[in-house]
Amino acid sequence: MQTSPLDFRLATVADTELVVGLMREFYAEDQLDFDEARVRRALAALLEDPRNGEVLLWLSETGEVVGHAALAMGFSLEQGGHFALLDELYLSHAARGRGRGKQALAILEQRANARGVERMRLEVNHHNELARRLYLATGYVDDTRSLLTLQLASRLRDARA
Repeated sequence: MQTSPLDFRLATVADTELVVGLMREFYAEDQLDFDEARVRRALAALLEDPRNGEVLLWLSETGEVVGHAALAMGFSLEQGGHFALLDELYLSHAARGRGRGKQALAILEQRANARGVERMRLEVNHHNELARRLYLATGYVDDTRSLLTLQLASRLRDARA
């Protein structure tokens, strides 16, 4: 398999509709709940304040946008302070293969390192075995923990009722 170069550009606020469309495709494929209002709020915070992270748009050889990645900044005592969270990584079906997933990870790792963090974390759904194999093959470690989530707004609204 011949590696095909993967290029990118940083998304800006002007790319909001494009990124929302890519996110809709990604969420559908990965069986995630797409709450458009929540997505737009979070995306605006990411695009408007670089301290929160960045969104990369993956480009084909012809310059067409073929996916995206979201790199978000987090903080954890256990992680030694600031860390980067690879929040989303999506390549359209036509852009997959030819080593592009590995290239995307390498680019994201370099960008995280340039932010001065020593660790990058990511989430992968249990049903996405292909992505899991890619991450493990490139050095990511399954820390054998489960990620748990609580919808605070619902909890607090129910408590007030």
